[in-house]
Amino acid sequence: MTRKQRRLALIGSAGGVLAIAAGLVLYALSDQIVFFRTPTDIAENSVESGVRIRLGGLVADGSVERGTGTLVKFAVTDTEHTVGVVYEGVLPDLFREGQGVVTEGKMLQNGTFEADTVLAKHDENYMPKEVADALKDKGVWKGEGE
Repeated sequence: MTRKQRRLALIGSAGGVLAIAAGLVLYALSDQIVFFRTPTDIAENSVESGVRIRLGGLVADGSVERGTGTLVKFAVTDTEHTVGVVYEGVLPDLFREGQGVVTEGKMLQNGTFEADTVLAKHDENYMPKEVADALKDKGVWKGEGE
């Protein structure tokens, strides 16, 4: 083998090892990917129960019900469809009706969303990009410059 052939063989084998490593990393992370959905997405495209997703929209007015302990039930809406949410835990201080929210969890068999994480907007100018885009599509965005 000439020097050039050895160098090409080394570069080719290093590239192959990197490709295999990248494939293994992507395969391992595939279970950690969480897709964002709006209530309309859930209504139009059924989501399998037990699959982790992010549900975003506005907290529906008059929907917050506090149960025993830290159990809270509320609804997330995009003004077209509404999804009921059950959450066990302490809500963010800025959580309230009519505000943007992103919840992470899974759908239950009965169509209720069981959240294990609730994120509320942190100031009057911020809303997660996916939620803002979905609300703009529905014509209810109340952000700056709109």
